[in-house]
Amino acid sequence: MIEIVEDIAETARWVAIHRAIESERPDALFRDPYARALAGERGAEIERSLPRGSVAHLSTAVRTCLFDDFILGAIERDGIETVLNLAAGLDMRPFRLPLPATLRWIEVDLPQTIAYKEKRLSGERPRCVFERVALDLAVPAARRALFERVDRETRGPVLAVTEGLLIYLTAEQVAGLAQDLARPSFRFWVTDLSSPAQLRQLQDSWGGGVGQQARFQFSPAEGPQFFAAFGWQPREFRSTWEEGHRLQREGWRSRVLRIVARLSAERRELFRTFSGTLLLAHSAAPTPTDHRPLPLT
Repeated sequence: MIEIVEDIAETARWVAIHRAIESERPDALFRDPYARALAGERGAEIERSLPRGSVAHLSTAVRTCLFDDFILGAIERDGIETVLNLAAGLDMRPFRLPLPATLRWIEVDLPQTIAYKEKRLSGERPRCVFERVALDLAVPAARRALFERVDRETRGPVLAVTEGLLIYLTAEQVAGLAQDLARPSFRFWVTDLSSPAQLRQLQDSWGGGVGQQARFQFSPAEGPQFFAAFGWQPREFRSTWEEGHRLQREGWRSRVLRIVARLSAERRELFRTFSGTLLLAHSAAPTPTDHRPLPLT
């Protein structure tokens, strides 16, 4: 397959076109009025060129909803005062979600992504206190300096967000990020997580169409427990497979797997943990008494 997604920065346009497609449905799960303009013709070209685009759109729609729910829930339930969105890409939550005006939202991404976004969004106003930081998160010293500044400037709890980032990193890089995020005010972290089974499927479906810089890598065999060694305890995991069925955003393969899952509890668990969205709490974070986490593997 010819490389269609040349580098990791281009994956942001791929995701943006999926959000645009969902937003334009009459029964849209969310509305992102900025997505199509941000995706541009390049995003539409990537969508047309990669196989199984409709499946990717469905899973992106589900993931977007789950992140929306986790972020809004943490703000309401845990008193989050700062959201630190790492590798934010073309995300527009500070502009489209019903956020408290006093909330501080910091989004971080590569300089070229930040420049592109600012050019396209000239004149748009966020719904909260908002800051963009142009920074390469792959440089440990640079991200540590940022995390130290945010920790120093923040009184209340911080929620870190990594949507669509970890899968492009090695296990060592994720471990380094988890260690660097373990700071006094950084209490919660929401991320998506892939299983080894999903990684194999992604590599088979799209691996040949993405460049070396955007190849899929991280899928820990131990699942959410990977993060426990760094003080991050899994609080809640929501399955993309289950949530896709609930939200009526599942492809024909998921429907077939639903039939197969009836034959075996082991198979059902495999499909349930195929991929999902995970809320982590640092070991120092309090556990609210009214929180009822979903089962974790």
